[in-house]
Amino acid sequence: MFAISPWLWAAFTVAASAAQTARNAMQRDLIDKLGTAGATHVRFIFAFPFALLFLLVQWPLIDLPLPVPSQQTILWATFAPAAQTAATALMLAAMRKRAFVVAIAFTKTEPLIIALVSVLVLHEIPSAPVAAAILIATAGVMLMSWPQREADAEMLFADWTPALMGLGAGACFAMSATSYRVAILTLETPSFVLAATTTLVLGLGIQSVAILLWLFARDRTTLRAILAHWRPSLLAGFMGALASQFWFLAFAISTAAKVRTLALIEVPFAQIVSGRIKQKVSLREYAGMALVIAGIVLLLNA
Repeated sequence: MFAISPWLWAAFTVAASAAQTARNAMQRDLIDKLGTAGATHVRFIFAFPFALLFLLVQWPLIDLPLPVPSQQTILWATFAPAAQTAATALMLAAMRKRAFVVAIAFTKTEPLIIALVSVLVLHEIPSAPVAAAILIATAGVMLMSWPQREADAEMLFADWTPALMGLGAGACFAMSATSYRVAILTLETPSFVLAATTTLVLGLGIQSVAILLWLFARDRTTLRAILAHWRPSLLAGFMGALASQFWFLAFAISTAAKVRTLALIEVPFAQIVSGRIKQKVSLREYAGMALVIAGIVLLLNA
């Protein structure tokens, strides 16, 4: 076995964010053909075979026995996608209320909630610099995501439902990430790679079976559309599996709070890459970007 570099988790996180960005773009291209629900489902259904392939390739190279999931591992690997599904449902509910922009700002509390959940579940107490980095980066990304239009801001004070939905979504995403980390840590193997990939296969397998059963029972039209467009869905599935592989590798060697805080760097980067920075950017958005970057720098040096 080789020594794990203290920077390896950060490299995995950046790779995961890049693969996730590519996957999101591919899913957007599938919406016209499959609808929002169908485009969402392909990231799991078509990711599972690739996750299985990753495990079959890694196993002989690592030359260790495959870890056998315990009941505890299966429990956490089942709860994680359930929490992820609940988070997505809350986000969709916010969309239907035409208050998505308000809810988005509050979903950015995910790293902060993860830190709290990790203390309760894993007893992972962050150091003072890490805690400060999480607070600073979270505040920055919330500042950037805050409603631009005065009407949206007024809606927040008139109806707290979108804010509560956003907080609920952030909490569910936090519980999902923490649960996957717990599942990884409960596998008895000296290889963090095997632990991460075995959990990935287990989690995606549970999600895929649940989604296919649901579609077969309640939405066969979407199921037929997914099967008809399997070729473009394969690439989205591969990028989804690749993104998840890197997320799980990062979770295997570092806390979920640090991983998800570093992932916030994609928010200002996405604005810059998309050309948003060329448009009129408010002072608040610049301040938000500065806080995110400051938090990330503090996190990496903590």
